[in-house]
Amino acid sequence: MNSQFKKGVLELIVLVSVNKKDMYGYELVNEVSKVVNVNEGTIYPLLKRLTNEHYFETYLEESNEGPPRKYYRLTQLGREQKKLLLEEWNTFHEQVNAFIKESEHDE
Repeated sequence: MNSQFKKGVLELIVLVSVNKKDMYGYELVNEVSKVVNVNEGTIYPLLKRLTNEHYFETYLEESNEGPPRKYYRLTQLGREQKKLLLEEWNTFHEQVNAFIKESEHDE
């Protein structure tokens, strides 16, 4: 996938994923990777930024497999941002598809 496409939609995918359920970082990397190929070095800085922007709140939960895990939970502000980005994505997607279809008729 084109890296610019991925960069543009990654925040929306992360917000939608955490909206479904609270997740810890590595779990989120795996979830996002179902849609776009990402690694931890891409996700963790994004999680830090989204937390600093108050879209997420975090909490620790004990793990049977090592140290406690930091979970991310969407805040009300995060849900509003997800809704806004989803609306923008749908509009963008529709406009690009309409443009492509229109140009195919010109061939």
